Amino acid sequence: MFSAWNLRDQPPEERAAADLQGFAVDKTFLSSLKGILLETELALTFVIFICFTASISAYMAAALLEFFITLSFLFLYTTQYYQRCDRLNWPCLDFLRCVSAIIIFLVVSFAAVTSREGAAIAAFVFGIILVSVFAYDAFKIYQNELVTRASQGDQQ
Repeated sequence: MFSAWNLRDQPPEERAAADLQGFAVDKTFLSSLKGILLETELALTFVIFICFTASISAYMAAALLEFFITLSFLFLYTTQYYQRCDRLNWPCLDFLRCVSAIIIFLVVSFAAVTSREGAAIAAFVFGIILVSVFAYDAFKIYQNELVTRASQGDQQ
């Protein structure tokens, strides 16, 4: 990787190529299990946002916020930009994202179904499906990342 001093001395074409190198898309991540889970979560939160917009606009902020959070995690993992911030525990942040989304969508989905509108009932059904996807994602994160890191820490 180039340091800041080396980049300053290079021609502008090479500086631009070095800057773009950090945002290369990892296409193998998009077809991995984690990538498919993030894409599914993104699609379902968007569908729930549309359903809430059509029926109960008071609950659409939760779906929109979770959509942007999931989109940012998908961007960070796809570009592998999260590896530059090594001081943050990314698996723990991702686990907390999933757990908070489970709580938020359980509450919002059950609150929306009380209105008995067609779009709200559809949001409830998609919300329950999304909660199961988030729960599976949280389970896989816990199983693969958090437990293995704890066991590696005990061995040292």
